[in-house]
Amino acid sequence: MRSRRSFVLFFLCSAVLVGESGLFASDALSAPPEGFIAIFNGKDLTGWKGLVANPKKRAEMSPQELADAQKAADEQMRAHWKVVDGAFEFDGKGQSLCTAKDYGDFELYVDWKILEGGDSGIYLRGSPQVQIWDTQFPGYQKIGAGKGSGALWNNKEHARFPLVNADKPAGEWNTFYIKMAGDKLTVKLNGQLVTDNVVMENYWERDKPIYSTGQIELQNHGNKLWFRNIFIRELD
Repeated sequence: MRSRRSFVLFFLCSAVLVGESGLFASDALSAPPEGFIAIFNGKDLTGWKGLVANPKKRAEMSPQELADAQKAADEQMRAHWKVVDGAFEFDGKGQSLCTAKDYGDFELYVDWKILEGGDSGIYLRGSPQVQIWDTQFPGYQKIGAGKGSGALWNNKEHARFPLVNADKPAGEWNTFYIKMAGDKLTVKLNGQLVTDNVVMENYWERDKPIYSTGQIELQNHGNKLWFRNIFIRELD
């Protein structure tokens, strides 16, 4: 009985709940949900790279120019991003962290944590962004932080603010579920729907639809940040 009780307590303390509402961040690292794969191994920066410009500018570079720029970006990335206790930790300097692979349509889970005054985001297909910020920080209230994280703050024509504020206080872990299908985006934050099938606009080329593929980026905005439990399922 004693060993069974210990097992149950351990399971309840370390589990991450999975269901229709998505993953809920706990104090423990978790395994990918069924059908998903981890794109961060929790140990090092394998599978990730530094940021080179934006999609439009990268497309205009020659192969050699891009290779040289990528080498320099990777060196800078390793100076400011590291893995601590199974999470990416960013020191607030340098540039964004990017997947080495490009993605089209997908479902994504990612845990994130910011400090007081934190401001970040998740770029999809190299484009900004699913917004992350300290929703209680006074300096951000005039630009809509009180409405919450998880929406497309850079949209002009389509919805740019979330349906509800589902953020946990700064310093606590949050979990995004993100579904990118075509040009439409759905986001759940800590199990609550905050963005419901909204068109994601092309920030870099406003006269064009969002790119069909591109890298996922963990945005630098000059704040110390953490990301972990990054799981993806590519969609046909």
